[in-house]
Amino acid sequence: MSNTTRWAGVSLSDRRTERRALLIAAAYDLLGTDLLGHDPSALSVRALCRASGLNSRYFYESFADVDELLGELYDEVAADLAGVVAAAIECAGRSVRSRTAAGIRAVLGHAGDDPRRGAILFTHARANPVLAARRVATEELLMSSVLAETVRLHQDRTSRPRADQVGAVMFAGAMAELARQWLGGHLGSDLDVVVDAATAFVLRSAPART
Repeated sequence: MSNTTRWAGVSLSDRRTERRALLIAAAYDLLGTDLLGHDPSALSVRALCRASGLNSRYFYESFADVDELLGELYDEVAADLAGVVAAAIECAGRSVRSRTAAGIRAVLGHAGDDPRRGAILFTHARANPVLAARRVATEELLMSSVLAETVRLHQDRTSRPRADQVGAVMFAGAMAELARQWLGGHLGSDLDVVVDAATAFVLRSAPART
């Protein structure tokens, strides 16, 4: 399909939006599979343009460089996961156990349903500087969410802000590693078993309250 035919009848603004989406989708596919040999540094403007069917002019119409595109891709995938987790916890009832299990299951299940998600959020984010910085920001948001949930669930008990903060930090780091190990196939294939074990560990490790 020629570019003339492809964009016929489409407004300039909509064309730009669609081209931007095509480039992000191309990055999603390239990073989320082994097409780059699991090396995010191999992602280039040329590779993205080839995969999206666009020329480099259209890449620079939307992004200053590959790093900017990577950041936006990570943000989109992370926001999607956050929405899934929030919805799962909201539907889980009021008990600490059910809400904890729902959150863990949502992270592992959603990331595992599409290997590209897990690769971007938990695998490449360890090696690529741009994704690593985004991962730190995401973990900080997770820590804040865990703290808020802890306060909400235990508002009638003795306040222990420092212990709660330490617990949130440990949970955020452990959750990222749990996801990476699950996606790598190192924890078996039974999601229920992993969720139950992780939930039990989190609850045992929670700071005691009176």
